[in-house]
Formats: sequence, structure tokens, C-alpha cells
Amino acid sequence: MSLEDDIAFLEQAPVLAALGKQALRVLAIGADTRLLASGAVLHYAGEIADGAYLVREGMLLMEPGTFSDGRAYTVGPGTLIWELALIKETPVTATAIAKEPTVVIRLSRGLFRKMLEGYPDAAEKLHEILTSRVQGWMRDLGAVRRKLHKE
Repeated sequence: MSLEDDIAFLEQAPVLAALGKQALRVLAIGADTRLLASGAVLHYAGEIADGAYLVREGMLLMEPGTFSDGRAYTVGPGTLIWELALIKETPVTATAIAKEPTVVIRLSRGLFRKMLEGYPDAAEKLHEILTSRVQGWMRDLGAVRRKLHKE
């Protein structure tokens, strides 16, 4: 695949698309591609993620960790997992297992931080996205709190 194809693929993830083509060019050039055999584990729940992964081909089964009450689910091409690990050292919440031969693109935290340093407009867009998400979570928590106090 060409560099332009790689950039176009990165744009499938909404948070990455917002960064702009020049920032994505840096990420595409520095990204690692990993091939996982069927049944291979990308990361175990609780491990510290070294970056985010974008599923290029195949499927990953996401098995919640011991302390999670979530359900298992699958993710496929175009899904960005563990995006918070692009910014901060954080444990993964699920074990990711390849359900079939799977190709993932790894975006390391170091690469992502260097890209943000070189593209302050991308950093500002990321800040806006994260701020909007936190505001949404706060509204949702407020609605739950109000509902609980009524009962």
C-alpha cells in the first residue's frame, strides 16, 4: 500500500481524522504494522498499553478483564483501540485476541507525542475532542445522579 493509502486508512478513526492530513502523514510514516495469527494475544487486560492500535484487517475479540463487568465484543477494520494510551500510560481494560489472522497498525505514544509537538493545530483539535467527551460524560453522570436521587 502507498503512503496515501495508509493516511486514508488512518482517517477512518474519527479521533485521528480530526488531526489533519499532515499530522496523519507523520503517524503513517512512523507506525508499525503487526500481523497476529489466529488466537494470538495482542495485550492482556491489565497490561500497560504502549500505544493505540488500529485494526487494518481481521477481527479482535475483546475479553473484559477480571475487574470489569463488561461483556466480550469484537472489533474489526477501522477500529481504534486504547486511544487514551496515545497520551497517557494506562492499563488496557480487555484482553485482545485475534479471532482470525489480523493486521493491526500500532501508533506508539512517543510517536504521537512528537507529532503533536510538531503540529500544534492537531494538538488543539485533540484537546477540543477530549474536552467535548469529558463534558458529555459529565452530563451523563449528572443525569444518572438526578435519576438516582428521585428514586
